[in-house]
Amino acid sequence: MVRVPVAATAAVRRLTDRARPALHTLARRRHGRRKRPVLELAPRPNPYARAFGLLCVVLLGAWLGLLVVGNVRVPVGPMNTTMTLRPSLTGGTKINISPLGALELRSHEAPLRLDVDVDQLDPERSQALVDHPERLSGLQDEVTRDVEHGTLDLAVRSCIAVVAGATALGLAVYRRPRRALTAGGLALALLATSGATAFATWNPKSVLEPKYSGLLSSAPSLVGDARNIVSEFDVYQKELARLVRNVTKLYDVTSTLPVYQPDPTTIRVLHVSDIHLNPASWKIISSLVQQYAIDVIVDSGDTMDHGSAAENGFLDPIPDLGAPYVWVRGNHDSRETQKYLRRMKNVHVLDDGRAVTIAGLRFAGIGDPQFTPDRSNTPGGDAAEDLAGARLASALRDQRAAGTPVDIAVAHEPSAARGTDGVAPLALAGHLHHEDMEVMKYGTRLRVEGSTGGSGLRAVEGQYPDPIEASVLYFDRDTRHLQAWDEIKLGGLGLTTAEISRHLPEENRP
Repeated sequence: MVRVPVAATAAVRRLTDRARPALHTLARRRHGRRKRPVLELAPRPNPYARAFGLLCVVLLGAWLGLLVVGNVRVPVGPMNTTMTLRPSLTGGTKINISPLGALELRSHEAPLRLDVDVDQLDPERSQALVDHPERLSGLQDEVTRDVEHGTLDLAVRSCIAVVAGATALGLAVYRRPRRALTAGGLALALLATSGATAFATWNPKSVLEPKYSGLLSSAPSLVGDARNIVSEFDVYQKELARLVRNVTKLYDVTSTLPVYQPDPTTIRVLHVSDIHLNPASWKIISSLVQQYAIDVIVDSGDTMDHGSAAENGFLDPIPDLGAPYVWVRGNHDSRETQKYLRRMKNVHVLDDGRAVTIAGLRFAGIGDPQFTPDRSNTPGGDAAEDLAGARLASALRDQRAAGTPVDIAVAHEPSAARGTDGVAPLALAGHLHHEDMEVMKYGTRLRVEGSTGGSGLRAVEGQYPDPIEASVLYFDRDTRHLQAWDEIKLGGLGLTTAEISRHLPEENRP
């Protein structure tokens, strides 16, 4: 064994420590230089892409804000309206008058369109206008003030809606308050620019050249401008009602039909049908109720045109017509219309064979199974009407078996009313827009009424306006049998002619 001195060992360690760096250098040269890790930085986002994304957030947020709160309800003259701002490439103003159609005005050029929805006529303001025709001269200024007030209110609401929508969406997307506030500010600037553009391109003469759609498309050339309609229509319907009264008095005095003279105990029924939103009908019906001392009014349907909620206000004069009102649903009346009428005082809605006794007569009827304005459903045609007639006849048989026979059956479609042949002495219907009378196979008399509304707006579609038709039916109070009826035919829109003729059933003729 060789012993190494401690001093020698320490000397070797010092030599090794001095040589170690050199050995490391030699090793690196021999095996190649080791690569150091390089920290790679993410590429900076494209500024154009960032700007485009922010613009999308601004536009979408502003649009959502307008959809949620960007509308205001404003009374404009006698109308209740809803004003709304909508994004648009063409600008302009669109006035929706449901269910008649719409008219468009090239009022301005801007990426915003003003939508004005006419909800309904306010009965009190409309009546005040009718009672004080002198207010028509100031109606234009009143409407202008209302529109200015509504537009200002809409502008304030739209600013709040646009800023709130863009800010909220920016906060949801970027999660940074500064970015969200930037989006809100850009949305406000965009709305202000659009408003300034609309103001700079405002064209007040656009109201003289409107573009009509829907049923209004035939109105300008055939009816006249709005001022003439408002100022002259009330005069027309008042004169027509006065003509009815005068002709009725003349008929009472000069009648040469002594074969039948109704006495005070006679039950008098006024049959009307297919009014189709003609407001003149209410004055005519009210006049007939007074002149003929009517005990009950029977409406065999199609009082409305589309059965929409906006039309419901048209029915409000019914409780004040002066007689109980019996009604069945037509193919232009919705079930919502039926619900609205059920809540009215002095109105009796017949459906599903339901019977009611009024003025000593027992009525039963059924609503039309088809609803024409609802094009999402396939109409059932005659098969549906036949089924409705069968259901009504079954209900009448049950009531006759129970000792409470029905005197008058009511349906809208004549084909449905024919199903009651043999189970009721008289059936009333409408739908055809012209009067007709027939005695069916088993002895039931079917009376079809014409249009008491002169076919509504359809009156302007043909060469001559359709007449306004109604009938007065006279019943013996003891036997409840039909004794006679008067057919009343008045000139249609714009006409003031009248024709009244008295008819007797074959068994009552001498």
